[in-house]
Amino acid sequence: MTAQLLSTSKLLNLDSQKLPQHVAVIMDGNGRWAKQQGLPRIEGHRRGASILKEILRACNDWGIKTLTAYAFSTENWGRPLTEVNFLMALFEKLLRKELQEMNEEGVRIRFIGDLSPLPESLKQEIAHSMTTTQNNTGVNFNVAINYGSRLEIVKACQAIAQKVSSGELSLDTIDENTISQYLYTAASPDPDLLIRTSGEMRLSNFLLWQLAYTEIYITDTLWPDFNCSEFRSALAHYQKRDRRFGKVKLKE
Repeated sequence: MTAQLLSTSKLLNLDSQKLPQHVAVIMDGNGRWAKQQGLPRIEGHRRGASILKEILRACNDWGIKTLTAYAFSTENWGRPLTEVNFLMALFEKLLRKELQEMNEEGVRIRFIGDLSPLPESLKQEIAHSMTTTQNNTGVNFNVAINYGSRLEIVKACQAIAQKVSSGELSLDTIDENTISQYLYTAASPDPDLLIRTSGEMRLSNFLLWQLAYTEIYITDTLWPDFNCSEFRSALAHYQKRDRRFGKVKLKE
């Protein structure tokens, strides 16, 4: 870790050696925040996008290697059409507006999920952003869009079954690592920390396989109010956890 990152961690009163390497976030509460402010729901999403940029930059500055954000689930298509259309347009607008800056800051962007139903113009921006940033060495930014973990696992099983049927894979060689390699997140390690805002106590079909031993942090704060100070608190709480991964530590 560089001296700059060390000094940043010290300033934040965090142990630089115990920072999570992969943070996943369920960004909940945009609509409720907007309602509290007397604003339309879309303004909550707009504010939420600004907060995500702030948290992404913090990860890059503090030495957290991967951030995975749950941006749009497979179930979100059931929201009002005006809201869905706004979100699709917002994703596209943000990519056009923020790509140059993120690229200059070394962010590597990846989109995970079933991208096929997305608008063509958005898919083009997604492809362009991934190609542009593919060689960057800063924070890995995974954006989960039209993502559902159950569908992800089904697709992985189908792909593995096809490999077995064609003789490319042997049934006896399939293990947990095999399945992980066929998930959308194959290029990333499993998250160390999951943050869910707005106080909801559920995973909402997000990274069900990958979160097997992830530490979970729930906060009542709505996502549009989840600033870097709130993020620091989540990291400080994480650093107090005793991660045993199902094992028992022997007394010294």
